[in-house]
Amino acid sequence: MQNHPRLAPVVLISSVAAIGGFLFGFDSGVINGTVAALTAAFGSSAAVTGFNVASMLLGCAVGAFIAGRTADRFGRRNTLIVTAVVFAVSAWGSGIAAGSLEFVLFRLLGGFAVGAASIICPAYIAEIAPVAHRGWLATLQQLAIVLGLFAAFLNNYLIAKFAGGAAAEWFFGYQAWQWMFWGELIPSVIFFFGLFLIPESPRYLVAAGREDEAARVLARFSGADEARLAVAEIKRTLAADHRPALRDVWDRSAGRLHPIVWVGLAIAALQQLVGINVVFYYGEVLWRAAGFSESDALKINLIGGTINVVSTFIAIALVDRLGRRPLLLIGSVGMSVFLGALAFIFARATVGADGNLVLGSGAGTAALISANLYIVAFGISWGPVMWVLLGEMFPNQIRGAALSLAGLCQWGVNFLVTITFPVLLRSIGLGGAYGIYAAFALFSAFYAWKYIRETKGLTLEQMRTD
Repeated sequence: MQNHPRLAPVVLISSVAAIGGFLFGFDSGVINGTVAALTAAFGSSAAVTGFNVASMLLGCAVGAFIAGRTADRFGRRNTLIVTAVVFAVSAWGSGIAAGSLEFVLFRLLGGFAVGAASIICPAYIAEIAPVAHRGWLATLQQLAIVLGLFAAFLNNYLIAKFAGGAAAEWFFGYQAWQWMFWGELIPSVIFFFGLFLIPESPRYLVAAGREDEAARVLARFSGADEARLAVAEIKRTLAADHRPALRDVWDRSAGRLHPIVWVGLAIAALQQLVGINVVFYYGEVLWRAAGFSESDALKINLIGGTINVVSTFIAIALVDRLGRRPLLLIGSVGMSVFLGALAFIFARATVGADGNLVLGSGAGTAALISANLYIVAFGISWGPVMWVLLGEMFPNQIRGAALSLAGLCQWGVNFLVTITFPVLLRSIGLGGAYGIYAAFALFSAFYAWKYIRETKGLTLEQMRTD
């Protein structure tokens, strides 16, 4: 980084944008320690509890689908400013909800913000970053996500500890689980004000016909001559007769979606089908089902969150050196091995009189080790690399629209995986559920090897639709 005299402002701008990823992680993870308390507070059945947890993901799907097109029309930064406001409203409303319906409505609103941030933040970073550093700068999004998850786990653990449990009454007569949601207000406010300090994406500005503004933004990171050349190259990759639109993802000559869009959809789906968010959304339920106490389950979540953060730093160090595709292959193989181990361990466990699994000390330790190694495999590969690829793999003309479709797919599959986990838990048990996720992890290795193209070292203007 020291060899690039103007990299510091890019890092600062990218870090502000990545706060959206932090809120994405916090909002996704905060539900983890509140599931049992919400069930008691709202008198929910197992099915309703599953929908309470997964409801946010429907909002994510809608938010991701709308965000790409909205960002193409109104700008990346303006879309994120609205997103910051929605994060704050959702955090407050989730805490004051008096029943499942009200809670779901506010979680849907929060999901809208998460979906928008998940798509626009990595795209913005990819569009502002220099080619040589784009991989690790885009990985800041995933680092922010896992830091947000860790912050949510820590937030939940500390509040539950000092209050005496997630359902216990805490300050001003409100229950601990309500304060867990309200903890999100602080980063929401920071994100809102921080966005006014960063510029609009130069590629959006060119598409909007504001070429002089785009040149001024690019000149902050390179010389004026380089900025003018970059503007000309961006303009060359945009359609002359219209601004980017959803219809651009359709190849009219072939009568189908552009092949690169299908690849993006598959990458988005596979990141969820390996079951990672079952660990993060249902971590407390999962480990309590395996025989651990509430306190121990929350501690295990905290350990997993820490490991996820460390793994992301490893990915940041490797993504621009090894490339995107090798990391995906390594991660897929690792995930399939450790998910398979978890499936074997849980399938052999016995069921106690209280209905929970009973693991021997050796099996319990093996399960914890396997689960954390699975998090490592995901954290160095599909976790960050998917966001890097989605932010950079699409040509300029279709980026916003393709991201909308990929985001809709990613969050839709996330919803299906999340809402089906309680059903799988009751029907085929943890062993069967993890066996399914292991099979998808193995398939992801084949897909990465066969279909995913390396994007390391390419400019955004060199991306192709085939």
